[in-house]
Amino acid sequence: MEWHASNAKKLATIDLLTYNHGLAPAAYAVVRRAILASGDFDYLNSIHFSPNALTSGAAALAARTTIVVDDPMVQVGIVRTIQDTFANPVYCGAETITRPQRTKPAIAWGVETLAHRYPEAIFVIGQSSEALRILVALIKAQEAMPAFVVAAPPSFTTASNPKQQLMELNIPNIVTKGGKGGACVAAAIVDGLLDLTWQAYDLKAAAQQRYQEQNRKLKPPASPPVAVPST
Repeated sequence: MEWHASNAKKLATIDLLTYNHGLAPAAYAVVRRAILASGDFDYLNSIHFSPNALTSGAAALAARTTIVVDDPMVQVGIVRTIQDTFANPVYCGAETITRPQRTKPAIAWGVETLAHRYPEAIFVIGQSSEALRILVALIKAQEAMPAFVVAAPPSFTTASNPKQQLMELNIPNIVTKGGKGGACVAAAIVDGLLDLTWQAYDLKAAAQQRYQEQNRKLKPPASPPVAVPST
């Protein structure tokens, strides 16, 4: 990804202030994007990565898996990077047409509807804790089996916290801890992972191209046809 000079300078400042972070390089690349989006250095210790979250998320993105988001701000935050990389289909719970009902917020109802349509999608929840609660319930009921989940809704209660419940499930996930989160942070996490995945994809394609070129150079020229004498 090409950075504007001002953002590149901000990233350099983040690197300078967090030089002893202790995170793996790939995890840090995602975390620094959350810090850049929020200006909050607490995210250095406030983002949970499940085992193999980054590799599973990258594989799902590269496979052009459908992405389900809860809020239009998340959709706007990731759609440009998506269009410039793997062009995954993106659907938003808040914009999904559902039947009117009073027991759930419209966003949560939309996410549930999309989860039934795309049970193996990538889910990015950046605003609605109720939407995450419903997604967790669907996973427990084996009605949804997401390829990967980013959960970053702001949370102000600890009782029955759906983010904590998600972290205990066998689903690849990246989760903001405690009350931290928001649509911009969720989008930043996805954009960071997209950048990492696209770089790896570009490197793999370049390596394959170099391998093919080397094989062509090493391949001996074809022998000229041998004339068969007439009898």
